[in-house]
Formats: sequence, structure tokens, C-alpha cells
Amino acid sequence: MSYLVKNYNRKKLSFKKGKGSFLYSTDGSKYLDFVQGIAVNSLGHSHPKLVKAIIKQSRRLWHVSNSFTIPEGEELARKLAKKTFADFVMFQNSGAEATEAAIKVARRYFYSIGKPHKNKIICIKNSFHGRTLAAIFASGSKKMIEGFGPKIEGFDHFDFGDHKKLKKLIKKDTAAIMVETIMGEGGIKVIPDWCLRGLRDLCDKNKILLILDEVQCGVGRTGDFFAFEKSKVKPDIVPIAKGIGGGFPIGAVLMSRKVASGMIPGTHGSTFGGNPLAMKIANEVMNIISNKSFLKNVKKNSQYLINSLQKIKMRFPKVIKEIRGRGYLIGIQLHVNQNNFIKALMKNKLLTIRAAENVVRILPPLNVKKNEIDQALKIISKVCFNYR
Repeated sequence: MSYLVKNYNRKKLSFKKGKGSFLYSTDGSKYLDFVQGIAVNSLGHSHPKLVKAIIKQSRRLWHVSNSFTIPEGEELARKLAKKTFADFVMFQNSGAEATEAAIKVARRYFYSIGKPHKNKIICIKNSFHGRTLAAIFASGSKKMIEGFGPKIEGFDHFDFGDHKKLKKLIKKDTAAIMVETIMGEGGIKVIPDWCLRGLRDLCDKNKILLILDEVQCGVGRTGDFFAFEKSKVKPDIVPIAKGIGGGFPIGAVLMSRKVASGMIPGTHGSTFGGNPLAMKIANEVMNIISNKSFLKNVKKNSQYLINSLQKIKMRFPKVIKEIRGRGYLIGIQLHVNQNNFIKALMKNKLLTIRAAENVVRILPPLNVKKNEIDQALKIISKVCFNYR
């Protein structure tokens, strides 16, 4: 009997060890892990530099209050600001906490300039911004909010691609538009570059803020440090998490100088956010991922993976409907049953995970080797062949 609350439908599979792109189960089986904690283990399992960093820092200092200056956090904030659009960074523990904080930053900014009525945020219906109360109501998913009433006010929604509805939703009380640059849980749906530029123009015209949620798609996963960089758009606020810690819990909110002006002492806090241990590991991740040659390799090999998946789709058009995504955030939309397909992949020692719209997510580590990609492609082809 398990004493864990059954809020997860866990598979009867557990692991004793991980190394790079692979997991080793308690029964000795070896699995190619293309889940990686849902795009969290950006450098795979047990990366030697991260192991070294965590051991070294754990012998020095794990945690101190944010009442004191934390040099490791100052260093990471400087790196993030120098690498991105941001002027300031606020550290959290998770993606949900980061998006919650992003909401607070947007509302607080308008409050600080004497416009407290501007407090509503427009989001895409059936998006995903986390599992906290405000985040699930921001997501606009009936399934996610069921049983968690009363409704948290302050969010309006439009369907993906419904630009007319989006424009109609902008009112005098609108503070921001918040979207995932690439929708993860929602089915690996990429917001086109021209659309991101349109969102920026719309926000500028109406003097509201643009929040781009890069919790899943950011930190190198698309081959650029942020997925929105390709569009040349500069957002006001960006929540991140997952990949920046390489598997260690960390989140952050990046913001412009303008919006940061409203966050004065006492407006927000996070007990564990930005502690020395998390910051030391994230600094090491940042050093590796932000390297131009590393990101160039992500682009090259991920394009090879996507092109190869397109070829498999052409071979098995009755099995695969569409290949979606960018970089190593890839979705295989199926004609066949999603859960059965994932089980078949797992039986053949490839781990994947579901998303909405009958999509199977492919989320390898960013440093996955080409021969490991080929191994995954071979398994996917085999499973498709059995469905033909």
C-alpha cells in the first residue's frame, strides 16, 4: 500500500539510477528517457559538472534567508540579465510560482503608477501556466478548475489563433496578455513569429504588458536561449523554471526595469527561492547552455530529429497526423490512441509523455547524442509499423 495521495496516475515503474539520456529501472532495465522530468533535466541525468557543483556547494552552504545578500544569486541574476532582455530577476522555486509571481508583477506595476483598476490578464483558453489556484484559472481549462471554486477573477480567455476575440477582450481594466510562446501541455502548439510581433504591437498600442511564459520552452530547448528570440520581440515579463536548474528545483521571473519598479520590499517573497545551493547549480547550467556552440548543436540535431520524424509520418500517414514543435520541444499528433502508443514506446524502452490533442511529447535532454536520437527514431518507426 502506498501512503501517497493519488493525485498522480503513476506507472508501475521506478528507477534506481540515471546517466545522460538513460534511466535504469529497479529491475535492471535500461530506458531511453525522452521525458527528462518533463523538459527539466536539460543536461540529462547526473551531468558530471552539476554533480561536482552540488557536492562542492553542499559542503559550504545550503540555505540562508533572503534577508541577506546571496552572492550565488547575484551572479546568476547578472548572467540572465546580460544574456536576455531582462533588467532584473526574481528567483522562485517552480514554474507555477514563477507564473504566479509574473501575475503579481504585472498587477503591482499598474498599482504603482496609480492605475489599480488595470488588473485583468488575457490568456489562451486551455493553456497551461501551473497548478496553483491563480495559475489554473489563468489557464482557462474546465478540467483543471473543476472542484476548485470559487472562481479566481482577473482572467479573460480567447481561443488559440482567434485574433478578433483577443482584440475585443482588451478593455480599460486590462493589464497584460500572457501566453506560452510554445504551448506545452496544450499540445505543442507554436505561436508564429509574426503573431508574437503582433502581440507586442497590440500591447504597445494599448499600453499593456506582454508576458511570455517560457517555463517549458525556454532556456535553450528550442536552440535559442528563449523561444521568442527568433521573433525579435522584447517582452516585459518572462517566467522560467524547469531547464534552468537542470533537474534541481528553481524558477525565476525576468522583467524589464519599468515593471520591476513596482516591486518594492515586502511585495513578494519566497522562502527557498534563490538559495545558495539552487543558485550554484543553475549557474553551472547557465554556463553550459548559454554557450553559442552548445545552442548551435541543439538546433542542428533537433532539426535532424524533426526532419526524421516527418519522414516517419510520410511512411505511416494513418498513424501520425502531424509533427509539431521546435528544437527539442516536439509533439507527435496521432490518429491512433495516444495512451496505447506511449505504452508501446515504453515497452520498447523509450519513455515519452502525453499532451493535449492526442499528442505525444518528445523531450530529450539538450545534449542528447545523435546515435541516441537514431535509437529513439528506430523505436518510433517500429511502433508505427505495428500500427499500420
